[in-house]
Amino acid sequence: MKAIINARAILPDASGSFFAEEDTAVFYDEHIEKILPMQEFAHIPFTGDVLDAGGRWLAPGFLNIHIHGCAGYDTMDDDPEALPQMAAMQARHGVTGFLPTTMTYDFDSIGRALTRVRGALQAADWQGARVLGANMEGPFVSPAYKGAQKESNIQKADFEKIRPYADTVRIITIAPEELHGDYSFIDQCSEAGIIVSMGHTAATYEQAMDAMAHGVTHVTHLYNAQTKFHHRNPGVVGAAFDSDAMCELITDNVHVHPAAQRLAWHAKGGRNLVLITDSLRACGLGDGESELGGQKVFVKGNLATLADGTIAASVLSLNDGVRIFRDNVGITTPQAVELVTKVPAGELGILDACGSIEEGKRADFAIFDDELRHITTVIGGNVFAAGEEKEHA
Repeated sequence: MKAIINARAILPDASGSFFAEEDTAVFYDEHIEKILPMQEFAHIPFTGDVLDAGGRWLAPGFLNIHIHGCAGYDTMDDDPEALPQMAAMQARHGVTGFLPTTMTYDFDSIGRALTRVRGALQAADWQGARVLGANMEGPFVSPAYKGAQKESNIQKADFEKIRPYADTVRIITIAPEELHGDYSFIDQCSEAGIIVSMGHTAATYEQAMDAMAHGVTHVTHLYNAQTKFHHRNPGVVGAAFDSDAMCELITDNVHVHPAAQRLAWHAKGGRNLVLITDSLRACGLGDGESELGGQKVFVKGNLATLADGTIAASVLSLNDGVRIFRDNVGITTPQAVELVTKVPAGELGILDACGSIEEGKRADFAIFDDELRHITTVIGGNVFAAGEEKEHA
């Protein structure tokens, strides 16, 4: 058995809400065995491996449910090193599970990407952040709100194309207005256990609400690539606020203004929000030319754009996204951490295994300081990534 000691642990209270418990010790092997106050640990003879958190935060491992790439690699790459390298970098930022996300490509390329994700999902000797399945962003989207998706590859929704990968796909983005009132595609996805999200969509408020009544439960990167809120035409954003739909937010202060982040928090009552990175291969590489969806991308600072100036994904790491959102909204660290742990785990149906620090759950942890600078990631009871405290750029 191992132990993390002297931790400011983020734990669920009786209602499930996260709070901070100072001076905590957590015993674990592959799973969490016991959680005790340090005053009790001091009286226990313990000879196992000890990791001293030094008063830093101990959180459940983060889950990144929308990420195209990082560290020079992309989910769509025909390269066996792509997913392992992405998994390694994600772990270095406190992420213990992620959904590699595809783009609007030809379906042969998408199929190969999903096959690689399935292989990673089933791998017995996987290293780094776990692959939890795939997120399909397109190709069943709207040309009118394609964003950085390549228009020539956009297709009509067809469940038969994704049926062979139903064991791998966890989330799929569609433009519901393109279904023209025939919701059989949503029904088939729901029956297969696939979460249907609306995004890259020209849907009106009425169309969006109708789609949610027929099984759409998620909104892809809220505010971006969808109809905006207007007091006479509330659009997809209005429907997202007026429903229980789970809403993604890219909190890099590029995709979504700090005030809009606060508005989302208040409009949703602090519920049904999940922070994502939507990062591309340039994440972690600095300024320069990159690629997304077969298109050139130019990165400068926190901004990544296509040649025509269209914002193209992000270069955000999830720990930074948590910090930015926490500071913008003025919430506590435990409240912000819920949005990358408990919330996505609950939506994916894996909260019984991960997403909170509780006895019996997997020993997946992220240790970080008050500025969310990553210190250590533990995955399945093993220290995978030990980082260094560095100043934010």
